[in-house]
Order: sequence, then C-alpha cells, then structure tokens
Amino acid sequence: MQDIFNPTRVTATVGGKEIIFETGRLANQAHGAVWAQCGGTVVLVTVCSQALEFDKGFFPLTVEYAEKMYASGRIPGSFFRREIGRPSERETLVSRLIDRPIRPLFPKGLKEDVQVLANVISADTENNPDVLALTAASAAVMLSPLPFEGPVAGGRIGRINGQFVLNPTYEQMEESDLGIVFAASADALTMVEGEAQFVPESVIIEALEWGRKEIQPLIAAQLKLRELAGKEKMSFSPHQDNEALIARVTELAMTNGLEDSMRVADKLERKQARSAVKKAVMEALKADTAWADNEEALKEAPEIIGMLEKKVVRARIVEEGTRIDGRNTTTVRPIQIQSSVLPRAHGSAIFARGETKSLVVTTLGASTDEQRMDSLVGDVTKRFMLHYNFPPFSVGEVKPVRISRREIGHGALAEKALRPILPAEKDFPFTLRVVSETMESNGSSSMAAVCGGCLSLMDAGIKISAPVAGVAMGLIKQDDKFIVLTDILGDEDALGDMDFKIAGTAEGITAVQMDIKITGLTTEIMKQAMQQAHEARLHILGEMSKALAAPRTELSQYAPQHAEVFVNPDIIRLIIGPGGKNIKAITATTGASVDIEDSGRISIFAPTADSMERAKEMVLYYDQRAELGKNYTAKVRKILEIGVIVELLPNLEALVHVSQLDVNRVNQPSDVCQLGEDMVVKVIEINGDRIRASRKAVLLEEQGHEWTPEETARPQRTDRDRGERRGGDRDRGERRGGDRDRSGDRGRRERRD
Repeated sequence: MQDIFNPTRVTATVGGKEIIFETGRLANQAHGAVWAQCGGTVVLVTVCSQALEFDKGFFPLTVEYAEKMYASGRIPGSFFRREIGRPSERETLVSRLIDRPIRPLFPKGLKEDVQVLANVISADTENNPDVLALTAASAAVMLSPLPFEGPVAGGRIGRINGQFVLNPTYEQMEESDLGIVFAASADALTMVEGEAQFVPESVIIEALEWGRKEIQPLIAAQLKLRELAGKEKMSFSPHQDNEALIARVTELAMTNGLEDSMRVADKLERKQARSAVKKAVMEALKADTAWADNEEALKEAPEIIGMLEKKVVRARIVEEGTRIDGRNTTTVRPIQIQSSVLPRAHGSAIFARGETKSLVVTTLGASTDEQRMDSLVGDVTKRFMLHYNFPPFSVGEVKPVRISRREIGHGALAEKALRPILPAEKDFPFTLRVVSETMESNGSSSMAAVCGGCLSLMDAGIKISAPVAGVAMGLIKQDDKFIVLTDILGDEDALGDMDFKIAGTAEGITAVQMDIKITGLTTEIMKQAMQQAHEARLHILGEMSKALAAPRTELSQYAPQHAEVFVNPDIIRLIIGPGGKNIKAITATTGASVDIEDSGRISIFAPTADSMERAKEMVLYYDQRAELGKNYTAKVRKILEIGVIVELLPNLEALVHVSQLDVNRVNQPSDVCQLGEDMVVKVIEINGDRIRASRKAVLLEEQGHEWTPEETARPQRTDRDRGERRGGDRDRGERRGGDRDRSGDRGRRERRD
C-alpha cells in the first residue's frame, strides 16, 4: 500500500520565501493534484478531465478558486454558516487570474472537459494565496495526462521606497505604490493585471522584466515535480486540415467578396456583409456534388471562413498598415462626450469612442453604505465601488441578463484605475458607487468605463486629484515582425494576438491588464505598446478636458448632505438610547444616517439641507452645555437638606442651594418644590463639572432687579447653617465638660486614697 503520508515534494525559493510543492498526500483520485505552501498559507489545486460527448464549439475549461473560511480560523458570516452560493467577487477575480494564463496553453482542438479547482485550506494572513494558486494550477496540469504547453508561474510585484518586492505581504502592500500580478513562462510574460499610484511606464516595464526573472525557480520546480510524479500524457492528434476543402472555401469566399466585407467600417453593416458571404459560400458548397453530402466538411466550412477573415485583416495591417475601419495603427477613434445627462443622478456622463458608448453614473452615499465582506484576513469594507454592466442589447443580441465573470473583471479593472485619484476619506467621507452601463460596444468598453467614470465623478463635484483615461492596445505578430494597434475594435481583439489595457493620468499609470494569445510577450513589444498607449492617453485626456475641464465646484443638489459634530464621549450612550431608541428616532424623523465613533466624532449624512439641520439639532440636544447667566426650565431630580439637584439639560445637573430657592427664607427645600416638577432657574456659577443655579435670581428679575454674578457667586450662610455650626460648638463643649467630669472623679479618687 502506498504511504500517503510520504508525498513527493519539491521546493523553490523566490523573494526570500520557500515555496513547497507536493503531490501524493491528498486528492489522489484527481488527474493532477498539488499542495502548494508558502509560510502558513496552503492551497490545494486539482485538475480533472473527461472526454466530450460532442463538440461544444469551444474549449470547456472551468476554473474555480475558493477561500475556505476555516483556513484562517473564521466562521462564515452567511445565514447557513457555510461557503455556499455564488463565489465572492474576489474569488471570481482570482479564478480569472488563473484561467487567463493557462487557457492558451492547451492545444487547439482538445476534446476534453477540463475542471481546475483551487481551494485555500490554510491562510496565515501574511502571504496572499492568489499567486500561489496560479502557480499550483499550472503544476497540477503539468502532473496530469492532459497535453499542456506549460509550465507558467505567477507572482506579485510591489515597490517600497523605490525597491521592487516579490510577493509582498499584506502589510507591505500598504506601503507599496505598485501592485501587479503577473504570469510568465520560461521565456516571456503571459498575463499581467494590477494597479499603481501614477507610476511611469518605464517602471512598469522594468518591474515586469525583473519579476519574470525572479520567478524562474518556480518554473524549474514544476518541471522537477513533473519528472518525479507526472502521469503519462494522453495521446493527442492535432486536427488535420482538409486542404481541398480549404482551397474550395477560399475560392468561394474570395469570389463572393470576403475581402470587401472586411473593409466595411460600420460594425453592423460589416456583420451583415460577412453573413452574406458566409451564406453564399455555404449555398455553393451544398450545391457542389463534391461536398453536398459531406456533413463533416459542411460543419467545418464556417470555421474556415472565420480563419480566412482573420488572415485577410492581419495581412492588410502588416502589408498596408490599414485596419478594418480604415484607420492607421496609432489613431484613436473619434471621441464624443456629454455630461450631466441624467437630471436626478449625482453625476453622469456619456463617453463614446467610435462605436463603443457607455453611460456612466456616480452616486454618493453615507458611510453606512460601504460594502462589507467576509475575507480570510477579517471583515473588510469598501467605500468605492465600480460596477460594469454589459447588457445583450449593447451588441444587438438576445441573451439571459446575468452578471458574468467578464463584467466583474472589467469593473474591478476600472475601479483600480480610478481609485488613486479619489480624495482621502478624512477629507471626503462619502461612499461612492460608479456604474458603467455599456450602451453600444465595438471594443474597449472597459476603458470607456474608465473614461466615463472619471467624467461622472467630476460631474458629481468630486475633487479628484487628476483626470484618468484608458485605452486598449492590440498586437499583430507574424514571424519576427509585429505591429501594435492603438484603440482596438472588437474584431481586432478577436483576430489579434494581445489585449493590453492601460489606464492612467498624464503623469503615470494607475491600472493595467494584459492577456496574450501567443506564447508570450517580449520586452520590445511591451515597450512599443506602452509608448503608443501613452500618446493615445494624452489625446483622450485632451478630449475629456474639452468637455469637462475640472470637477464641478459644488456637489449635486440631489447628493446627500454631510456634516461632522463632536460630542463628549460620555454622552454617546444617551444619543444611542436604550436599545438604540434615540438614534432610531433621529434617523426615522430626519431620514439622515448617523455614524457614531467612540471618540465622540459623529458623521451625519442627510438627504436635504433641512433634514441635516434637524438631525444636527437632535444629536446635539444630548450634548448641550450650560451658559452662565442663562435661564433654564429644569426638572427637580433630587431633594436634599441643603438644596435641590435639578436637570438643566440631558445629562447635565446643577445644585440649587436652599438659599437660592426663593427671595424669602426657606426652611425646607420641600416647602417650595416637589420631586419631578419643573423649575425655572438661572445658572450662576460654572466651576469645571460643577454647576450652581438659582431660582431666587429668576424671581428677582421678574421683580425688576437686574442680576449680576457677584450677587450669587457664593451661597449665603443661613440660620440653619449657623445653627448647625453652633450645635457643633455645643457638642464640642459637652465633650470638654465630660473631660472635666472625668478629671474631677480622678481627683476625688486620689484624695480618698
């Protein structure tokens, strides 16, 4: 029997940390399984496959990343207390990070249903498991029988005080101005995604080249693990082209105007022209006795037409430098912008670039509107959210309306691009939500979300630090020659070799995302793409400035009002009230949101200026302070021998000495007042926390006598006080008399003796 507790293990050291890969201990019935560990963080990644029952027309690869709450000693916050339902946004984003670099490495035509599952089973809250899972996924596929052109490895690059750091900890990332996740093979980069704090293009390029070299031990470790424990690879025969069919389809397509159809600039018209060519080719094949009865050939013909379209467009770009819509390789499509298009939204803008158009809306909310989420490092909150929507009508299709992984990914990228320009929370405590509704799409709609999002923030009156724009770059690579395309169309994305999205200000980059369809990206290509993107970004920023040169001077009249007040921390309990009674009454009466901190800082968000004033008044009611010489209607709370204790204001009491209860002599305080009744008094002395008040002063004022502080600065000595003191003297005299009596007794005893 196999010793399951003696697994095959290899290690590699990167960034000063040891990475452990092992197989054979868990998930041995999977076709490939890897336990990857860095410090106290462990990810278990498995891969399984099964033959397809029928050709689905695409490669059915499924990647699912999941963070188990037990990994960091936490219980899920869901009602069922288990990880169920839809994956979190982070889990979806990491699943995409894993999928994007490994998908192109499976051979075309592989008829296998492949599932990769990555589970975080231990988390030390120091080492981020996402890049570990990416590398482990590659290692698991390497161990499996599936054909795979790997390995690849993942890493994260930070920069602290100008120095690059590989796979920084969560704490280090707080100090970093760079956060890029990347994947690389032994030779080149294969995927990039990240954010930056206005970092120059040259630094990004240097960081990626440095990171690619640093993670090479992970590539070597995977090859070693494959050598020690890899399964025999399944036989795979690439699809053999039917040369005769290709020749016949090519002849028919060219005869029926395929080249002309791929020169039509308008997307919908081009789509119709392509459909007409396809229809003519298929009808001709069905009428051709050589192919009419060949179902396999008829099924393959549309794919050949698609291949010809790609070939025609790529050749034209390489040979003529002319693209589908007639542009050269560096020109940005025409830009049109409108702001303040929605009358009641806090901020709105339409950003159109060519046939891509987005309506982007900004909404301001209170601090209570922050998004709260479970995570391995504890409960986290987000005060800025950007949501990207891609409805089917934007491309003239009929599909179920669902939030896809792609939409979550594009929204996250645009959010990264805009986050660095937002004002600090201490200066602008609102919660912000930006929604990008893709109205029409012909490529680069995620970058339209960035540009439109920036404009909608400015339209809302939010004082951003600098405008941000984004552009998508493409690539046509043939042999050793390559051409970088600026502002790609949807068709150019499909037929090209790269989708490289770059966003930033005029000074530097704030977000990047790159996917490669070829084996890798060289530094030379990346430099060219960065340079063209910089020029395009400056052009787009110039067009944005023409439409909206600066943020609006005031927030929208429909935006929530905000104010901060500071109260004595001791009275917070009074503002909240028993069971939250008082704070609920404030919010119900005014419609305001009230956020109370232990320090006594209270942040109030209200829908209107009137409700704001009412909410402030109700909050400050519990933190009022007495004013010297002011009259108050107070309530009698305690009756003492020397006077009464009255409540001037909530949680604020004062002493009314018996001498200050009336203009005439008062024998007992209960003669002039009863417990619980109201009494009008004047504050006559404030000494720190001690307050003295006078009913007598109020009565004298009513008689026309003007009160001055000197009159009542100290309580008058009453007969009762004097009597008590005289009584005390008599007591002392009696005690002295007692002593004399005792002395006389001693003298008499002495004489008798």
